[in-house]
Amino acid sequence: MKKCGLPTLTRRRLISITAAALLLPGGATARPKRFEWQGSALGAQAKVVLYHPDAGAAEAAITACLAEISRLEDQFSLYRPGSALRQLNATGYLADPSHDMRRLLHLCHLYGELSQGAFDPSVQPLWQLYAGHFAGHPGTDAGPPPDAIRATQRQIDYRRIAIGAAEIRLDPGMSLTLNGIAQGYITDRVADLLRARGWSDVLLNLGEIRALPGRSWSVGLMGDNPSLLLTDAAVATSAGAGSPFAGPGGPHHLLQPRTGRSAGRYSLVSVLARTATAADALSTALYLSPPERAADLLRQGGGQQAWLRRPNGALWHLKA
Repeated sequence: MKKCGLPTLTRRRLISITAAALLLPGGATARPKRFEWQGSALGAQAKVVLYHPDAGAAEAAITACLAEISRLEDQFSLYRPGSALRQLNATGYLADPSHDMRRLLHLCHLYGELSQGAFDPSVQPLWQLYAGHFAGHPGTDAGPPPDAIRATQRQIDYRRIAIGAAEIRLDPGMSLTLNGIAQGYITDRVADLLRARGWSDVLLNLGEIRALPGRSWSVGLMGDNPSLLLTDAAVATSAGAGSPFAGPGGPHHLLQPRTGRSAGRYSLVSVLARTATAADALSTALYLSPPERAADLLRQGGGQQAWLRRPNGALWHLKA
């Protein structure tokens, strides 16, 4: 996961854009103009788009966003050296956990309960088993041996994560990944920061997409799903093809804790929700859950709509 640098939306570029801004008649305030930062955040391409008449305010907002992303990556990243999550996975113990870490793990427990275990952050040992297997067996689509999968499954159970104010503890052999929810959580924290500073007319794409109150944004979903008009809401998509271990049709990163194998009911799942955290967690949980649980899971988990694409191309649209 790459560390965010300073915004590529430089002062020189900001000034050149705002120089073309027109003043409204009668001495009114300057007309809002579009400002955009693109870069890397949370190991993926990222974008922040905002409208404001003042270049300096836009630059300050982008800088604050990147600082907040970096602060939370120090908590949740599997790849950043010294992150709180890496410390927890390495030792099974984390002293004086941050409020954000405790809050996110409690949310993981909530979505684990709602999905009857389909959403489980302690699936990381299974991911490591698959990654190691395919690193040692390139060119094959066959997954790890069944006995290795069964042995690894014994290390998976979100209910065995002990979350306290003074410490977080894992059972021996356990390790966590927060990749099914952390992008959404960080997106929401950045949105909270901007709203507290009085911003609206903002679109955040930090792996999951969230629009602040204000203008509507046309957001295209993955595949041939319909576009959304997004206002004060968030959308997230999970797709096995996004992180395959092997070739097309082979195992991918969306692993079911109960079977130890990649889920295959859907090719992708997109969720619209009030927050990016809910959209992120639900897109993962729905991808891994049986269809008969989908409607209740969407409703109970805070989702508004879901688009579930089957491998044969059929689209199932759910409303909460």
